[in-house]
Amino acid sequence: MVEKLLIVESPSKARTLQSYLGKGYKIMASVGHIKDLPKNQLGVEIEKDFQPHYQIIKGKEKIVKELKSEAAKAKQIYLAPDPDREGEAIAWHIKEEVAPDNHKCFRVLFNEITKNAVLEALKNPQQLNQARYESQKARRILDRLVGYLISPILWQKVKGGLSAGRVQSVALRMVCEREREIFAFVPQEYWSLKAKLQAQSPPVFSARLIKYKGEKVDRPHKALIEEIYEHVLTKDFLVSKREKKEVQKSPPPPFITSTLQQEASKKLGYAPKKTMTIAQQLYEGIELSDGQIVGLITYMRTDSTRISEEAIQGAKSFVEKNFGREYLPKKPYAYKKKGTMQDAHEAIRPTHLEYRPEEIAKYLTKDQLALYELIYKRFLSSQMAPAILEQLRIDIVAGDSLFRATGTSILFRGFMEAYIESEQEEGSQSEGAQDGQERLPHVVEGEILKVLELKKEQHFTQPPPRYTEATLIKALEENGIGRPSTYATIVSNILERRYVQKEKGYLKPTEMGFMVNELLLKSFPGIMDLKFTARMEDQLDKIEKGELSYTEVIRRFYKAFNKELLKAQKELKGEIPTDVKCPLCGANMVIRSGKNGLFLGCSNYPQCKGTANFKRDEAGNIQIVERLEAEISDRTCPKCNSPMVRKEGRYGAFMACSAYPQCKTTLPINGEETKIKCPMEGCDGTMVKRRTKNGRVFYGCSRYPDCKYTSWKLPPER
Repeated sequence: MVEKLLIVESPSKARTLQSYLGKGYKIMASVGHIKDLPKNQLGVEIEKDFQPHYQIIKGKEKIVKELKSEAAKAKQIYLAPDPDREGEAIAWHIKEEVAPDNHKCFRVLFNEITKNAVLEALKNPQQLNQARYESQKARRILDRLVGYLISPILWQKVKGGLSAGRVQSVALRMVCEREREIFAFVPQEYWSLKAKLQAQSPPVFSARLIKYKGEKVDRPHKALIEEIYEHVLTKDFLVSKREKKEVQKSPPPPFITSTLQQEASKKLGYAPKKTMTIAQQLYEGIELSDGQIVGLITYMRTDSTRISEEAIQGAKSFVEKNFGREYLPKKPYAYKKKGTMQDAHEAIRPTHLEYRPEEIAKYLTKDQLALYELIYKRFLSSQMAPAILEQLRIDIVAGDSLFRATGTSILFRGFMEAYIESEQEEGSQSEGAQDGQERLPHVVEGEILKVLELKKEQHFTQPPPRYTEATLIKALEENGIGRPSTYATIVSNILERRYVQKEKGYLKPTEMGFMVNELLLKSFPGIMDLKFTARMEDQLDKIEKGELSYTEVIRRFYKAFNKELLKAQKELKGEIPTDVKCPLCGANMVIRSGKNGLFLGCSNYPQCKGTANFKRDEAGNIQIVERLEAEISDRTCPKCNSPMVRKEGRYGAFMACSAYPQCKTTLPINGEETKIKCPMEGCDGTMVKRRTKNGRVFYGCSRYPDCKYTSWKLPPER
């Protein structure tokens, strides 16, 4: 008989734990969730206080059967999925299925998967946390209500396959609104004046104009710069003031989920989803020398910067031994706790500082090593002394003008010996510049400087940048939207739905993204409200703390949501109005969705069937795409004599009547037409000999794409 059964959600975690616990334990993996709401129906009884109906996930029946069999034999059952809401839900569902009446079923939580931490957790097993489970259940039901009740409206009114999400739709709104800010932005010209100067001692340095006639010069126009330029040409550049001061720069805090995703994106180019996948591997355990499996980092879904006292003391000893006593802070840092921080888990840190990245590199993949090194160095630096910087400012008078030069050099690197933030690397003062490569010279007040160059430069104000995956997560966090376990999923969802696309690393809404966003904003203002979504996150947190009833939270939400839902079902039109005039009747056109994508259609349809393709100009205005002359062929439509135009279809290029949709005639663009008629019933096309990309001959109907009949062999005459 199995004495102790330990169930985790991951096979790799199971292997790590087996290496720690040995023969006294039977360790099994559920391989993630075993139960969920049904795929093809709502699965929530609204009239029965939103009771969910979970079912075994398809393909998990065998796993559940095996878990039941082993649970029946075990004297004690330990449930050890991840220590968060999702892990708690997995634990509850396992208990419901394999040991509903077993009073010897316990919950164990591993903040880190090391032998000591695992043994300690097993010595202190807990009861399952109902409040945490109900918080996850509430999130799941809320997301199901939004997704399953809004999405069918989009299918009916716009296009099949579209979806809406309670949080993903808010993220889409943020991306679309940033794009509209960029559309609305009007660049403003301004000028600057810089002087390249030489003192009695090296090096040559630059100073910029900051004041003229006692007034600050902020983004001046060209005429003023020309005036100042002429004014200072004949003036001495005199050092009027020299200021030097030392400042301390504290290290950044250890990583939480959001900052890890942001920094991994900036430094390593990892998408948040990739970062979390690799972090999960490092947390669950890596096989090192002699088959030893070690969890290298603490749990990676956390919003707390808290560090255990044991880890602080370990870092203190490590820093003193490897860097020297002067690299220790005078007292441990107390990093600020944010308003929404749950503080349930420690910050993300290495479990063992003795496992240096360079020493275990051969056991890690390239991506694992890069992320582990990032986490390792960030934590180490967070427990080191501040850097000491020397800031030097030189003010230079030239007639009625004031120029200023600033510089920073490092007197003591402190934590920077271990880690430098990406913001410092990408900023105007690079590490190299701070380290003395472009130092300011020693000057004295009253010293006259030699002018080597006066440079007038034209500039233009820049629009706000598009979000990257990292900056969108930062914005979500700042707005209180989402939680550590959901950030990566939120961003990947809007990309996978193709509401947003990446261009050179930046997130840009697609036309479908714009359309869905506008329709949801109009019909579901509550769902799309950032503050409302943030308040809902707070309520989910309060459910976890036992301060709110999950059914009451859902009931209040649904009361307002249902009003919007009923109104949308009656009033939502699957089109977006524009100011573009129909070329046929002059009425305003609207953006609609068709089988080939979005297009402009006349608002007077079906009386007027005018259509057009469209694009956006730099200001975001909708414009009709005029047909290119090269697209129009010298062939005419055999039915209505309109010009034929070249088009691209799913199966290649073809000729189509320019009078479409009034005339739907199509002809092959190439290929040898035969006298054999298409065998499809009701089709009056003929077979055309064509070739695949690989040169293989096949036969297709001349009426493609209206008729998609193809054959490798020429069909018989009919």
